[in-house]
Amino acid sequence: MPALLPDDANARARAIAWMFAALNTVEPPLVELAVAALFERDKPWCEQRLPVVRDRARKPLGQLSARLGDAGWLDGAFSAGDLMMAAVLFRSKELGILDEFPNLSTYVARGEARPAFKRAFAAQLAVFKQSTG
Repeated sequence: MPALLPDDANARARAIAWMFAALNTVEPPLVELAVAALFERDKPWCEQRLPVVRDRARKPLGQLSARLGDAGWLDGAFSAGDLMMAAVLFRSKELGILDEFPNLSTYVARGEARPAFKRAFAAQLAVFKQSTG
């Protein structure tokens, strides 16, 4: 089974760069959108704020969508970069914004279909359910 970080130094560096991109470029505006859509919806200013944060989230998603194109994974073979990016995008599915980027929705579905993702998600969900009783 191939490792999540490739043996080739350049490919390994690209995988790590994608991990940082997921957490530092793609995720922050998606978290901001989630906060606005889920926790601030009852605020009087939310109707004005929501389109702004949605547009802010579209920019990195558009760039990611263009970079991914019709490829299966970000840099050829599945790597830790894909794992991190798919996890970030997965949490944003319910916001509806991924519907605007069909290739990203398909990318997330490919990530979700991986047996390791299913096992990890089930384990994380079990811990969450146990902690919320």
